[in-house]
Amino acid sequence: MTTEQTASDHPTEELSLAELEADGDLAADYIEGLLDIADLDGDIDIDVANGRAYVSVTGGDESLDRLASSSAVQALQDLTRLAVQAKTGRFSRLIVDVGGSRSARELELKKMVDAAIAQIAAGREQVALEPMSSYERKLVHDEVAERGYFSESKGEGRDRRLIIKRP
Repeated sequence: MTTEQTASDHPTEELSLAELEADGDLAADYIEGLLDIADLDGDIDIDVANGRAYVSVTGGDESLDRLASSSAVQALQDLTRLAVQAKTGRFSRLIVDVGGSRSARELELKKMVDAAIAQIAAGREQVALEPMSSYERKLVHDEVAERGYFSESKGEGRDRRLIIKRP
């Protein structure tokens, strides 16, 4: 980042496939080091899709489940992004998953959208969802739009949440 940029106004330029793969490799190295320190087993898979590097930790045993909670995965992702940024000098949009927790969270988010839309169909003008990460908000925005409803983000920082409205 240049001295004029802050973490909140990072550039949105598209990275090349090679840069995304390099981000994934750096992230995998960092996570592997953390797993070694914590004496946890796990296999690390790297994928590149939709302009992002995806790093997944799978396998291991039930001890890996300690890292699979939503808040732990978010913290691991934040730390990993910082480690990659320290090496590359640019913001990384990589996504980290542990033990399929992202897929489980996506199902939870879809259920939240179902419940919100049911409330709107029953007469409410709008429904506010719980605060969530920018990645989760993006997933919900997409899901809401796909169903023909509107959504907008409100709030700042960790309190930022989505408001779903009738069409």
